[in-house]
Amino acid sequence: PAMDYGGLAEAAAEKVWRYRRDPDGWRSSRSTREVSVSWRPSEEFAGNLYRGEGILPASPQRVWDCIKPEVGGLRTKWDKTVKDFEVIEAINDNVSVCRTTTSSAWMGAISPREFVDTLFIKQYEDGTMLSAGTNVEHPLCPPRPNIVRGFNYACGCFCIPLPGEPDRTQLLGFFQSDVGGYLPQTVVESFIPTAITGFYSNLTKAVKSLK
Repeated sequence: PAMDYGGLAEAAAEKVWRYRRDPDGWRSSRSTREVSVSWRPSEEFAGNLYRGEGILPASPQRVWDCIKPEVGGLRTKWDKTVKDFEVIEAINDNVSVCRTTTSSAWMGAISPREFVDTLFIKQYEDGTMLSAGTNVEHPLCPPRPNIVRGFNYACGCFCIPLPGEPDRTQLLGFFQSDVGGYLPQTVVESFIPTAITGFYSNLTKAVKSLK
């Protein structure tokens, strides 16, 4: 049976809205100047749900331009973890199925990964922009023999305007990934918060410099 990519993407968006509204059970993982990262056990798989929260020195539109998932977009220029981004199928104006290929990490200890997700993108009345998604299978995207397939569970980023501060944006991100392969859970639990702090740090540099 065909996958309901639109329905799955919207369900992922509903979940991240719920995570955003639910303050319970978060435990602090690490904080930098740019971001505070917290976590709690995932409801969806045997790993953790991570939350990143930071304020970026740029307008919501500028931040969005840097993070929005698009082919040839700015994301692949500044985000060192993203090697390639492809749209496999555009479902409608809000939903597309995409494949992200990541670079190797931690001096090669974590080999490149691919993630195939259905993504939901929407701007809300208050100016908040959301990109949310979850893992799917797609007939045009069979697993590749030389690359590990990872799985994202309901995840997403909110670009939230700050009233009266047009040049600052709250970025709230939720991340939960089964990175696949045979990595010890301790490695994954060290790697993901580090990856999130790197994401915010590199994005902060990008919104200041990229034109």
